[in-house]
Amino acid sequence: MKRLVRLCIVLLMWPLTISAQTIDYETADSLFVVDVLKNAQAEPLYFARQLIGRPYVAHTLEVNAKGDERLVVNTRELDCTTLVEYVVALTLCAQNNERTFADFTRYLKLLRYRQGIIDGYPSRLHYFSDWIDDKTSMQLVSEVQQTTAPFTAVQTLNINYMSRHPQAYDALKAHPEFITTIAQQEKLLSGRQYRFIPKREVKNTQAMRQAVHDGDIIAITCSKPGLDIAHLGFAVWRADGLHLLNASSIHKKVVEEPMTLGQYLKKHASHTGIRVIKVKVER
Repeated sequence: MKRLVRLCIVLLMWPLTISAQTIDYETADSLFVVDVLKNAQAEPLYFARQLIGRPYVAHTLEVNAKGDERLVVNTRELDCTTLVEYVVALTLCAQNNERTFADFTRYLKLLRYRQGIIDGYPSRLHYFSDWIDDKTSMQLVSEVQQTTAPFTAVQTLNINYMSRHPQAYDALKAHPEFITTIAQQEKLLSGRQYRFIPKREVKNTQAMRQAVHDGDIIAITCSKPGLDIAHLGFAVWRADGLHLLNASSIHKKVVEEPMTLGQYLKKHASHTGIRVIKVKVER
């Protein structure tokens, strides 16, 4: 109840709707959102499964990279980050019995931007560790940070990828003045430490089943220089172990991975383990 009261206060601080001129979307997106919210379950995995089969497409948020930052809604094409954002926004709508496309875009804005405020490209939460901390501060998610097994490893952030590779980002190429702000954000993130489950521990054990539940957000940690998280998805338990529901660049669509997450991690040398984030769903 306290969380819902806080969320209501946060929402009342905004305009009741976002101007249509600040949103990029197609009719298919609004129709999907309204339809999927009818009699929906307030569970992340329910909504994630409604998106299975949709194509994987990277950089869908960069449609206006040279202009002002706008809220982009594209439920027709997803990458791992937008899948997580759309699913969590839909879950919040269902949880609070809000069923309109305007409701959905308000939650999406709250999730995608620092403290829910669009203030140019740097206000978008580009690193998922930053996203976790910001949404935790807003009491929308919580990260499992227990000190007991299977959380036996610690990730110390050393973030600098975007500022060192601005040519990889259309907005930074178009607006080099943003690089300094991004570098400052990276400096604030660097040095933070988080407990995670190393990939050798991602097995079909009782400890894992107690730590990770269906619908939890799985953030795959990595050893790639300058980055924190390599990939995202949702936890799905089957009889043979933990699987990942994700927007897959390998399968070119949203899928529940046929292999277990442990097998998946072993196939990627730079993947070091997983962090576990729980969407705060009222039960």
